[in-house]
Amino acid sequence: MRRREFLAAGAAGAALAACGRGTLPPLPPGTLSGPDDALGHRLRHRDFPTPGESRRVAVAIVGGGVGGLSAAWKLARAGCEDFLLLDLEAEPGGNARAGRNDVSTYPLGAHYLPLPPREARATRELLAELGALQGDRDAAHPAYDERLLCHAPQERLYVDGYWQEGLWPTLGVPAAERAQYARFQDHVRELRLQRDAAGRRAFALPLDQSSRDTALLALDRQTMRAWLLAEGYTAPGLHWLVDYACRDDYGTAAAHTSAWAGLHYFASRDSEGQVLTAPEGNAWLARGLARAAGDRVRPRALAYRIEPGRRETTVDVYLADEARSLRLRVRELIWAAPLFLLPHAFPALPPGWREALRGIEYAPWVVANLTLTAPPESRAGHPLAWDNVLRDSEALGYVVATHQQLRYAPGPTVITWYRALHEESAQRPQRLLFDRTQWAAEVLADLAKAHPEIRETVTRLDVHRNAHAMIRPQPGRLWGGARRHFERGLPGIQFAHADVSGLSLFEEANHRGVLAAEHTLARLGVSFASSL
Repeated sequence: MRRREFLAAGAAGAALAACGRGTLPPLPPGTLSGPDDALGHRLRHRDFPTPGESRRVAVAIVGGGVGGLSAAWKLARAGCEDFLLLDLEAEPGGNARAGRNDVSTYPLGAHYLPLPPREARATRELLAELGALQGDRDAAHPAYDERLLCHAPQERLYVDGYWQEGLWPTLGVPAAERAQYARFQDHVRELRLQRDAAGRRAFALPLDQSSRDTALLALDRQTMRAWLLAEGYTAPGLHWLVDYACRDDYGTAAAHTSAWAGLHYFASRDSEGQVLTAPEGNAWLARGLARAAGDRVRPRALAYRIEPGRRETTVDVYLADEARSLRLRVRELIWAAPLFLLPHAFPALPPGWREALRGIEYAPWVVANLTLTAPPESRAGHPLAWDNVLRDSEALGYVVATHQQLRYAPGPTVITWYRALHEESAQRPQRLLFDRTQWAAEVLADLAKAHPEIRETVTRLDVHRNAHAMIRPQPGRLWGGARRHFERGLPGIQFAHADVSGLSLFEEANHRGVLAAEHTLARLGVSFASSL
């Protein structure tokens, strides 16, 4: 018996032994949370009280995710303070929100930010303001606060009972498959360095800075899986990794992801895998943006009727905590909510909008946070890392909230488990209807593949679900023309959500928010230094 087989047999034996000890411990306590669906779904029924108050404001921002917060941040930095940010939730941040318990803060969504390339100027400016980026923010490779740079060990993969370093499957992989790995990596390296005649990168971040070369844009018309096969990439390990990457960044399998988007994942960044992370995930970034908005954020506020006019736009808002409606008359509107909500808020959509929105799909996500008495045991192979992935799983693995502690002690910790329901549509996400007990059982069963003792060490299991977590970059959505309606906006209305880019990434949402704010400032006649 080879060493790897011996280790796998040992892990299986441990699991059987655990089963033989008797009845499993009861499921741990916890909560089931998510976006305020009850309030959001009132848009369908439109049972709102007539506005009893009218108020004028220069700018209204609808949506308190990263796009809306970025718009508010830019307005405030330019000295424009006459604005309101309306957010459906009790706390702004969107997919960059966090939770907290006695052990640690932990993410409810996005948990890291790759070091942004030069093109992501607004994101670099924000990082400099927050003290994360140090020195010249226009440098090719600026210095970053070491406390936020992900500490080693960063990633590991569980395969056949053994933890290996990194996410490329290597254990028992034949030389011919490894050769395909190398060829793909060389291919990506060439794309990363490729420039067009205008000096634009093949795949840039934000994507607005990308090359418009027709051969590159044609990649958007096929799936990532089809591209792999057309290029002669057949190695199972490579297909698994690419599929994992698409599910991780886009909530969509490679067989349904635009090849342009799939290659963008690998070729748009030059940080060699280095990321910024914190126990609370990207919530530290959202909080940094939110500080600029201050008390101009109105939580649990639902914009349910928007009517553009010649000189001003009317925005009717339901204030849930006060059970009343407010009418805003605004000079400029920044829509930073998901695009699929537009038909519910605009009584009459402009020509072409409804068609442009047709076919948009969103990926449902489930995020579970488990509080443990001790870090998960690693019976064989590479030690516990920040990011821990199980190959034989539909889930995306887990991250460790306490990983960044400089003096890590093997005491209580929180791990965050991620599952993109890539096989389900946000229009009919049947499994999202599961109760917390069902999800808790599924999470524990998945983790038990690598950690048979997990149920005995978990003291709490909180589940967070989101039916419309991120837009899916399906073939034809990025460069097929539909996005242009929202890139241009309307007189007095700008769009600031990552949906406008078609990629649900922090850098895209940040870029869209800042761009919308700068267009708005120009229309208001307010001078500013561009962040783009």
